[in-house]
Amino acid sequence: DPDSMNEEETTSAGFNSEEFVESIITWSLNDGKDAAISVIMALVIFIIGKWVVRKIRNAITNTMTKRNVDPALVSFGSSILYYILMIAVVIAAVGKIGVETTSLVAVLGAAGLAVGLALQGALSNFASGVLIIMFRPFKIGDVINAGGQVGKVQDIGILVTIMISPDNQKIIQPNSAIMSGFITNITANDTRRVDMTVGVSYSDDLDKVMAIINDVLSTDERVLKDPEAQVVVAELADSSVNFNVRPWCATGDYWGVFFDFQKNIKQRLDSEGVRIPFPQQDVYMHQVSQ
Repeated sequence: DPDSMNEEETTSAGFNSEEFVESIITWSLNDGKDAAISVIMALVIFIIGKWVVRKIRNAITNTMTKRNVDPALVSFGSSILYYILMIAVVIAAVGKIGVETTSLVAVLGAAGLAVGLALQGALSNFASGVLIIMFRPFKIGDVINAGGQVGKVQDIGILVTIMISPDNQKIIQPNSAIMSGFITNITANDTRRVDMTVGVSYSDDLDKVMAIINDVLSTDERVLKDPEAQVVVAELADSSVNFNVRPWCATGDYWGVFFDFQKNIKQRLDSEGVRIPFPQQDVYMHQVSQ
């Protein structure tokens, strides 16, 4: 019988086609089942991870808002945190389906390093902007001296701070330049001391001059009574006796008090016969006999 002969030949050769097909089907089903489970787990990790990341971002955003952090920093910081956490979630999900994540992390790290080196200056300005917004050494509307520039702060950005100079020029100052040096907030306090110098001749009555200076200060309503103005003999200079005059006033009245005092004290000293000396130099001539 030919069929029985074929069956005997197949058996004698040690190969059973039915068992082979069945094993292939079983292997395919098992591998397909494992792959499906891996894909499902990856999707679960991604969905749950994304939900957790959103919760974390919202919690941090609410916390920063309650602490009156600048809205620009809240938005930017929460976005950066969201994307960093989402990258971690994606890497975890991809790793679950069998993708090698070590090389992926290395590539992302190298790319981040390259971008960081290319944007080194911008990142420095960004870090300085974050510090300015967090610690608030000045605010919009303050007059500051920072980075070699003096002006009124118009806007505080992530990368630059915009100021308006006293002669109405727009100054765009990189934040790193501001944070790398000293910052003088000129209008941070409600009051300021006006420092001035008055020089008189050596022949004048110092008590009389001091009384005149105090009288000129007392007639200016912008000069504060408390703290009391300081008028003292500060220096016996080459050509004059110099008085330090230090009244206090509201910050907004600083330049008005300064300029008006210069005019009023000159007119008053002239009317009282007090001489304001010019710089002078004595020259002695000696005849040398030959």
